[in-house]
Amino acid sequence: MKLKIPLSYHIFLFLGLYITFNLWEIGINNRDLDLVFNRISFMFNISFIVVIFIVYFLNFHTFCKWFLNKKKILLFVISIPITLLIFAAIRYFVQEVILYELTGIHNYAKETREISYYIKDNFFFGLPAVILSSLAYLFFHFQETQKQNQELVLENKKAELQMLKSQVSPHFLFNTLNSFYSQLVLKEDEMASDILVLSDLLRYVITETEKDEVLLSKEIQFVENYIHLQKKRFEDQLYLDFVIDGDYATEKILPSVLVHFIENVFKHGKLNKEEEKAVIAIVIKENFLELSTFNYNGAGENYSSTGIGFDNLSKRLEHAYKGEFTLEKIAEKNTFKTYLKIPLKK
Repeated sequence: MKLKIPLSYHIFLFLGLYITFNLWEIGINNRDLDLVFNRISFMFNISFIVVIFIVYFLNFHTFCKWFLNKKKILLFVISIPITLLIFAAIRYFVQEVILYELTGIHNYAKETREISYYIKDNFFFGLPAVILSSLAYLFFHFQETQKQNQELVLENKKAELQMLKSQVSPHFLFNTLNSFYSQLVLKEDEMASDILVLSDLLRYVITETEKDEVLLSKEIQFVENYIHLQKKRFEDQLYLDFVIDGDYATEKILPSVLVHFIENVFKHGKLNKEEEKAVIAIVIKENFLELSTFNYNGAGENYSSTGIGFDNLSKRLEHAYKGEFTLEKIAEKNTFKTYLKIPLKK
């Protein structure tokens, strides 16, 4: 999950931290205002807050993103000493090099600037940056997850309402197709076979697409049936290479994911010229499914207009597979490519 947190949120947090820091010095430690806000103290206090902010920001967007986001707690714990070492190095550079050049004053006495003592001492002072960034990341992550879940619930409710509105028609059509098949099976073999394929397509839409997961074999069968009927529409003048490579039996997948890409090829692609052949390839290996498509654009097609469907698919994939999927689309001149890689569940 990618967190989109405005920089201003972090800045306001540290403005509050700086104000609290000074109020603590004045109210709890009873330090004189002139001492707190004289030029030298002010420069060293500000530099300390700036260093904490840098390490806070670094930890938030690196180690928290890499490890906390993926629940790799052990790796995150291991990263904490590295973050604290970075804090000590930055603080030393800012206060003992830059500020010393400006003021001629060291923040640490000579004996306490010895490297082992300085690092050990700053492990303590650097902890607030690590703790604050970790807590902030977890808070914003929780907020974003709640937001996504609410959006998904809303989308599911809309889909359920749409399904209820259209439920009578698909069932009626499904029963009618079965009736036609029964009447034609002994007279028109090929037509009866096509009606059976269409009936299977409809059965999948009615019974499977509302589930959280479906068998990959059923999704691929739907794709094969869909392409079979499209060949009839093109009167066998369909120039498309369709390839499936790999074994699958009990693997499961999010329903209607593959169909999105196949439909786009037929909806927007140029498929009636042999020299401009489209390609659909499905590869199953090492518990992952990879789908890639390529097609030339049909006359007047604009792929930027398909963004809504692509965005909805991205949300579904993010909710189901978190950060473990790859989804790409590339529009170049008069061609269009897509690529999807998702983990398969048993």
